[in-house]
Amino acid sequence: MANNWNIPAWLEAEVRARDKTCVYCGIEFTPAKVSYKSAASWEHIVNDATIVTRENIILCCRGCNASKGPKRLSVWLQSKYRTERGITSASVSPIVQQVIANGQ
Repeated sequence: MANNWNIPAWLEAEVRARDKTCVYCGIEFTPAKVSYKSAASWEHIVNDATIVTRENIILCCRGCNASKGPKRLSVWLQSKYRTERGITSASVSPIVQQVIANGQ
């Protein structure tokens, strides 16, 4: 996975150490050759590419990333995709829960 988002190396390393599974659905990441949908991808929780912070940059599976797209987190958490996968505001990772608590 290439870093095309101008994420500094120190932040990339920190996020990779923190996010070992998808922060939304919790699945284990796989190489893209095994499954494109479960491969890791970079995500801005708040869809603003200028916010490059440990609180906004995460790793999630490509399936969740594609589903969320440019939607606000609160809107995506009401989506059919989220419902079908049993993703709730309580089941997402702590970093996502923090963003929810801040009103996103």
